[in-house]
Amino acid sequence: MRARVQLLSANRRVVRGTEGLRIYRLLTQVEPEVYGSKLAYVLVEASASSLVRELPEQRLALLDEAVAVASALSATNPYRANVLAKALAAKGTLQERQTRPHGVGRPGRRGGRR
Repeated sequence: MRARVQLLSANRRVVRGTEGLRIYRLLTQVEPEVYGSKLAYVLVEASASSLVRELPEQRLALLDEAVAVASALSATNPYRANVLAKALAAKGTLQERQTRPHGVGRPGRRGGRR
C-alpha cells in the first residue's frame, strides 16, 4: 500500500532512480502485468547510470533482471516487445564492450580524428 501511495504522490508517469526501482519491484510482485514494463524500463535506465557505470557485474545483474521481468510479461502486453528489446539491446552492448580489448573501437583514442 505504501508503494502505491508513493507512486501516486510522485505525480510522474514513470518514477526513476532507486525510488522507482524499489516501488516497481514491490508492485510488480503484486501486479506484474501492470508494473512489470515500468520496472524493466527503470532497470535498463539504472544500468546506464553513473552509479554503476564502472561496475559491469552490477550493470549486467540489472539488465538480467530487466530481461527476466520483460520476458515474464504476457505476449498481449502492449509494452512487452519494446521493453524486452531495449533490455536485450543494452545487455548485448554491455557484453560486447566487455569482450572488446581495452581501447579498441572507442572514440577519442589513437587513430581517431583530430
